[in-house]
Amino acid sequence: MKDIILKAENLSKQYRLGLVGTGTLSHDLNRWWHEIRGKENPYLKIGDTNDRSTKAESDYVWALQDINFEVERGEVLGIIGKNGAGKSTLLKILSKVTAPTTGSIKYNGRIASLLEVGTGFNGEMTGRENIFLNGAILGMTKKEIASKLDEIIEFSGCERYIDTPVKRYSSGMYVRLAFAVAAFLEPDILIIDEVLAVGDAEFQKKAIGKMQDISRQGGRTVLFVSHNMAAVKQLCTKAIVLENGSVVFEGNTNAGIEYYLQTNQYEGYIGQYINEGVEESGFVSLALVDKNDTVRTEFGFDEPIAIKIKAKVAEQHLNAHLGFRVVDRNERVIFTSEMKLVTEIDNAGLYEFKVKLPEQFLVPNKFKLTFGFHLPNVELIDYQEECLFFEIVETGSNLHMYSNSDYGCVFVDCCWNLIK
Repeated sequence: MKDIILKAENLSKQYRLGLVGTGTLSHDLNRWWHEIRGKENPYLKIGDTNDRSTKAESDYVWALQDINFEVERGEVLGIIGKNGAGKSTLLKILSKVTAPTTGSIKYNGRIASLLEVGTGFNGEMTGRENIFLNGAILGMTKKEIASKLDEIIEFSGCERYIDTPVKRYSSGMYVRLAFAVAAFLEPDILIIDEVLAVGDAEFQKKAIGKMQDISRQGGRTVLFVSHNMAAVKQLCTKAIVLENGSVVFEGNTNAGIEYYLQTNQYEGYIGQYINEGVEESGFVSLALVDKNDTVRTEFGFDEPIAIKIKAKVAEQHLNAHLGFRVVDRNERVIFTSEMKLVTEIDNAGLYEFKVKLPEQFLVPNKFKLTFGFHLPNVELIDYQEECLFFEIVETGSNLHMYSNSDYGCVFVDCCWNLIK
């Protein structure tokens, strides 16, 4: 039997653009008139989907629409999606910060939320006083809170300032103490938004370790929103992907991350170049592809990446070289690679080549590709400067733990041997 601790059924959230609240007085009266006659809210039938990149056709927008999922006790659910997908709105509804327009949530335990820096804290009160305040909100007795007090203070690393009003804390100190309170006061469901990104690398590592402990050993449930795919992969046992306010994927974490990377490519990035007007010699097409030969502009660190090059070669250019250069966003040349055509072909024609990049090699960064087709020191046949752009995102190198450091351009798997 499943032990379901949280279940969301047909959750939807509607907002009126440009206004605070649900709209005008006339709209509120119209809703009331329909309600007292036992009829449906007339404004539930209108409204755009939550696509921030398109022009609105209606005054109303559905930030979330028909969200359904369930979470078992002890699961760690990762909620991923690009900015504006509805992740934070969903967490606010689950945390009871705001109410859904339609739908319901069924809980089987008490909830602690960490949605933004300083959530639930009173700035005039000291760190110690806020620990007791948050514990009381969670329904704990003073004695229960006092039994956890030393652990909370030690984990937060804020002992020197624990009797100082929290309004004097830095954002990092706020998050440290808020997370420690939420984690150590033993809620049945812990809801965490992107706030851990505010903390330093050492704290992020501690926080992820603590979340693993409370789910695996304590049997508690965690709902975790992050753009850090490595943290999601390391921590979560299940994932849902949101897009324009709807759930488009629910299932295995690795499959969810792969779906997200495939469908949420960066706007403005170019994964393909085409020039079908080549007469004698030149590049007909260039493309960045994944293991399924799908054109992509965003890849996980541990995903295979390949470049497909289609080129027309005239007889007089059989001795030419094809090559490319990889440059990062800091204009550092990472590496170059090229091949001599005559080693592969011996006749003029249209040819397609596939170049596999080394796996788990380029560190998380943004990159651009320049391609050259030339007879060395004789003729530049075709040159496409910075025609493809792509990004490597963190999904497994653990380099995200050192986010404030420059960890170079490539990750090299050297041969390490113990000699003593």
